[in-house]
Amino acid sequence: MRTHRSGSLEMVGDVKFALGAGKGVAEDYILAFDRALREAGFSDYNLLKVSSVLPAGARLVNAVDMSKGSLLPIAFGEKASNVRGQRIGAAVAVAVPENPEDIGIIMEVTGEESADTLRKKAEALALMAMKDRGIAVKEVLSTGVDAVVEEGYTCVFAGVAIWKGQG
Repeated sequence: MRTHRSGSLEMVGDVKFALGAGKGVAEDYILAFDRALREAGFSDYNLLKVSSVLPAGARLVNAVDMSKGSLLPIAFGEKASNVRGQRIGAAVAVAVPENPEDIGIIMEVTGEESADTLRKKAEALALMAMKDRGIAVKEVLSTGVDAVVEEGYTCVFAGVAIWKGQG
């Protein structure tokens, strides 16, 4: 990232992104959330929630490769419940542009539906947002998770992290 003359931070150069989803269960909501983050691969970072734009030229990688404790921009959806028998889910989708000089779009959804249903919703929303912008789509990537609450709190989390590569 670099600071633009307007004071905003720009993602330029080697920009990476990774998708992840996870669920966590605990007697306390915040611990269930932390466990969901760990399963998704994002628990050791300070998350900065961002809206849903994938920077131009961003490339997909398998996992975050930043120093633990770093600030990590991420678009995400999360849902938690302690209502026994309730199904909860979260999903994200990324519409990757055909032209690497164009932006992509990320959509996050949560609900009381299966991960598959929520993934399909997120994918359709990402495609519609790209169509609205007149941007051709190369591919749509998605992930999601759902769970049925049994005891304590259950939390589901799905996100797309975006960061500047270290080299």
